Amino acid sequence: MSGKVTFGYLYDFRNPPQWRRPWEQVYKEVIDVAVWSEQVGFGGAWVPEHHLSADGYLPSPLAVISAMATRTKTIRLGTWIALAPLYHPTRFASDCAVLDIICEGRLDIGLGIGYRPTEYAAMGVDFTKRGRLFDEWLEIVNKLWAGDAVDYAGQHYQLDGVQLMPPAPRGRIPLYIGAFAPKAMDRVLAYGDGYVGSVEGAELYVEKLRAQGKDPSEGKVRLGDFYTLVARDPEQAMEDLAPHFLHVNNTYAQWGGEGMDWMSLDEFKTSGKLQILTPDAAVAKYKALQERMPLDHVSMMMPGGIPAERFIPYAQLFADEVLPAFQ
Repeated sequence: MSGKVTFGYLYDFRNPPQWRRPWEQVYKEVIDVAVWSEQVGFGGAWVPEHHLSADGYLPSPLAVISAMATRTKTIRLGTWIALAPLYHPTRFASDCAVLDIICEGRLDIGLGIGYRPTEYAAMGVDFTKRGRLFDEWLEIVNKLWAGDAVDYAGQHYQLDGVQLMPPAPRGRIPLYIGAFAPKAMDRVLAYGDGYVGSVEGAELYVEKLRAQGKDPSEGKVRLGDFYTLVARDPEQAMEDLAPHFLHVNNTYAQWGGEGMDWMSLDEFKTSGKLQILTPDAAVAKYKALQERMPLDHVSMMMPGGIPAERFIPYAQLFADEVLPAFQ
């Protein structure tokens, strides 16, 4: 499928105990990397959300996006992903309307419902009702961003003449929704501007578009390719970066993340989970994915605990030798 593909990075602001540095230093340095990425041609800087993590996984994505917005001009900014049911929809819609003003229309929001009961318990939200909460939530935020006064009488939320002020400047903030199951994918098509997630999920999204009689090329896929990087010396890159990517993998495995298995460092290095590609191989990979789906954006990852000076050379190589193939 034709169309321009942009690339960016996910920044989760982890500060693992084995590499712990002052929090102020970590936040400043990672935001500096996001600013630098705009300068060398990357198209997106994304932040996720999780709570109660021992490594400090980012719990407050909108605050960080606001900080990035004041120091950038063109790069797209947003969540990848925010845990929607943990927010009241009016609060979230209001915060994003103001944030899109600060971003000057560069805000994109990736959403999901999460999979960790402990996060819901900490916020006083019923984990078992998160799907139904999300459906009402999506309906409400879209109506609020449209600008009209909203009356809503749902099972979980009730609004009486609520109207945002200041309003969302574009009348809508683009939503990219994560999903794996067919029923959840229906939610993506009903409320979202596109899909955010994995290759397998994107293929289901394309199937759903076709099943509804829609042209798949009219959809949008934002693909998380978090365990891929480019390097001239893959063996050295594996030694340099595998411990950091392993920490990410094993944290998700401990949380019960789908498709995540805990591994030793040696097991991880030989598992094929971390793909270290030459620039030419990376171009071929993303060109092939572009043929299979309406690929709009690919996000890679700056893994937690790695200093900027060790990460930037890999990102610079991608900027120099992969980005031009998609411009």
